[in-house]
Amino acid sequence: MARSPLRLAAAFAATIAVFASHASAQNYPNQPIRIIVPTPPGGVADLLARAVAQRITEATGKTVIAEQRTGAGGVIAADFVAKSAPDGYTIYMGFHPTQSILLHLQKLPYDPAKDFEPIILVGSSPNMLVVHPSLPVKTPKDLVDYARKNPGKVSFGSPGNGSSGHMVGEQFKTMHKLDLVHVPYKGAAPAVMDLVAGHIHMMFDIVPLAREQLLAGKVRALGVMSPQRLPVVPDVPTMAEQGMPELEGGPWFGLLAPAKTPRPVIDWLNAEAKKAMSEPVIRAKLEALGVVLPLGSPEDFRKHIAGETTRWGEIIKRAGIKLDR
Repeated sequence: MARSPLRLAAAFAATIAVFASHASAQNYPNQPIRIIVPTPPGGVADLLARAVAQRITEATGKTVIAEQRTGAGGVIAADFVAKSAPDGYTIYMGFHPTQSILLHLQKLPYDPAKDFEPIILVGSSPNMLVVHPSLPVKTPKDLVDYARKNPGKVSFGSPGNGSSGHMVGEQFKTMHKLDLVHVPYKGAAPAVMDLVAGHIHMMFDIVPLAREQLLAGKVRALGVMSPQRLPVVPDVPTMAEQGMPELEGGPWFGLLAPAKTPRPVIDWLNAEAKKAMSEPVIRAKLEALGVVLPLGSPEDFRKHIAGETTRWGEIIKRAGIKLDR
């Protein structure tokens, strides 16, 4: 049977699109690349994005810039990238809330699994339970006992609704049947500032941000959420050591592109980001802060996101966690 002119035209257009995409990928990159960052300046996502951008620019002569697009717990940035052209010039420094947590808590304007192509898992770090020094507690068990004696009077801060700090705080609260008050902030930095000032009592903060305040004596660390103690805070015991092995994990950050971005583009970005973050000076600086640099392949990152999505979904369901309104 002869094919209709309409079908022939559609097939021709599809063929042209494939060839155009292939040609574009071969010439990539020939214009500036933007890394969209979902969190305010000064956080780990911003630090990693700027390190990647600077090193790729220096190494290849191609312009890569980091650009903030904050709001709605990262949803604004994720949605912007998900709906951008799949040409590799707008990519996302994605993280745990927008890719693995928020879909269990609210309706999202994008599909975390279908609307992105993973590029590389850049960095991760465990959370650490820290309290204001005025709180008369030295261990997580002390904190549980104190909170039980002071229902509704102990507050925990987080970088925002749906962040790992929020989720772990809710998990801790549910595990021990505590009446804690959640105070969400727009990013980790303002939350830490209020903790240091004594406006909130505790938070599950990422190690690189909490460590500086810990060394300065402005906060007290009760436990770290890692399988083993960390060399950067060797005196801080793990939560597992203190009878709370369920409390493990923390934030992670990785590059993603819009779905249907050509594989050669994904491979170029993966290779260049890997070179950038393997540079000895950068690696040593970040590891000294407590940041782990997994790197790996796009497939490794895809498996990581899927595993985290399942894990957080189970925690949220089991704890009955809901977003603050």
